[in-house]
Amino acid sequence: MPSAPPRRPGGPIAPAAVALAFWVTMAGTTVPTPLYPLYQHAFGFSTFTVTVVFAVYALGVVAGLLTLGRLSDRIGRRPVVLAALLLAAAAATLFELADSLPWLLAARVLSGLGAALVTGAATAALLDLAPPERRLRAQTVALAANMGGLAGGTLLAGALAEWADAPLRLPWTVTLVLTGAALLGLLAVPETVPAEVRRAGRTGGSALGARARFRIPHVPPGIRPAFLRAALTGGAGFAVTGVLTAVSGLFLATVLGLHNHALTGLVVALAFLSTAVGQLLVRVLPPARALPLACAGLVLAAALVAAALLGGTLTPLLLGACVNGLATGTAIGTGLGTVNGGVEPHRRGEAVSAFFAVLFTMLSVPVIGVGVLVRATGLRTAGVTFSAAVAVLALAVAAGLVRRPRHGASPGTVPGPVAGAAVTATAEPAPAAPAGQA
Repeated sequence: MPSAPPRRPGGPIAPAAVALAFWVTMAGTTVPTPLYPLYQHAFGFSTFTVTVVFAVYALGVVAGLLTLGRLSDRIGRRPVVLAALLLAAAAATLFELADSLPWLLAARVLSGLGAALVTGAATAALLDLAPPERRLRAQTVALAANMGGLAGGTLLAGALAEWADAPLRLPWTVTLVLTGAALLGLLAVPETVPAEVRRAGRTGGSALGARARFRIPHVPPGIRPAFLRAALTGGAGFAVTGVLTAVSGLFLATVLGLHNHALTGLVVALAFLSTAVGQLLVRVLPPARALPLACAGLVLAAALVAAALLGGTLTPLLLGACVNGLATGTAIGTGLGTVNGGVEPHRRGEAVSAFFAVLFTMLSVPVIGVGVLVRATGLRTAGVTFSAAVAVLALAVAAGLVRRPRHGASPGTVPGPVAGAAVTATAEPAPAAPAGQA
């Protein structure tokens, strides 16, 4: 694929329309965050069930990564972004009509699949539409759309739930309106994958059926140690973000006595926005220091979260969300830099899929574990135990950085910028990078 496709109808509107579709799809994945306590009260389920509802989303993302991670490379960006928006609309509809737990679970699975589709396809489309001299800007736009959507969804839902009527309906009505606007915007987006590539991708029957198959992504042996260290560090940060997303409302209400849905949205939004800043920091940090700093940040974030739980105070929780986001973003940027520098272009989409499959597995499994601990021991004990586990994992990775020399491609060998979004992409448009967080 040429590095800069020729300009087609749409002009500057096309990148804005792709960014809107990206933003809307990711925002829909975090709209439930400040609403979980309301769903818990309305449907009468436990805190453990809340963590399961959240984790189902991450499992949907992993399924999408392992089956559809490179679909937009084969059939085109526009149809994949369109499918993601339709999945987002279906999920919002299910949430708006929900009257029991199964509706929520089904909606979360659809949200996860939509996130898995849109992140790679939209990021690749933004890179395709940008001339070479604006490639870095396109990556930054993708990052803003991804993390901005994740932060914006929880802020929007929290504000509507706190200060408007019908808190379990209105946020989804607004989400559907925004999704409709994004669908209309796609009319201005040209297809950037060459026609011959799309024809080849559709041979042998249905493109989706032909390509949607389980496949364990391959990671070249030369970068596996660096890949694994970055994935474990980023995964630890994802686990903290997942727990904040699932139980922040419960903590604020039961420990601090703050029944404010907008505040819940703010806590999680800070984590996502800080993750974006952490990825930008990778562009200026000395490569050899990026991952050690990320590990140190995770230890500090775990200590702050534990202090908030033990002391019953809000400020350490807000600081912990910010520090965790910075550390997580730094680890993700470092890991994607490792992939960019150590994998052939035609295999990068597969390697990025492997990276985020690790991250989202670590996002989902610990959240359920925390739910089990909350039921058995209470929120404070469960949270402190989880924070200690995150700190131990970060220290273990840091110790590995000291003991092991770097082999092959490392974060220090990657020239130029790394990825464009927290759950995104490679620096080149050829392989579509997979999927989003939250």
